[in-house]
Amino acid sequence: MKRVRAIISGRVQGVWFRASTLEKALEYGVCGTVRNLVDGRVELVAEGEDEQVDQLLRWAGNGPPMAAVDRVDLEDLPGDKEFSDFRIH
Repeated sequence: MKRVRAIISGRVQGVWFRASTLEKALEYGVCGTVRNLVDGRVELVAEGEDEQVDQLLRWAGNGPPMAAVDRVDLEDLPGDKEFSDFRIH
């Protein structure tokens, strides 16, 4: 199991980033949350099997078609199984 926090920078708000992340998380079987930050970035907390989380992070590096991701900062988080589903906050 893997649990990470990603802060995604660039043109990531107002481009369906959160809704698209929810769709991809469900597709990959990843639990966690995604939310807009007041500074214009997006925070993604993802947990699940290593490969599924890695797939979601690879997708987040590009985001949906209208997004322009400049940077993804990752932080490994301790613990697992905090989430039972994926939600937009």
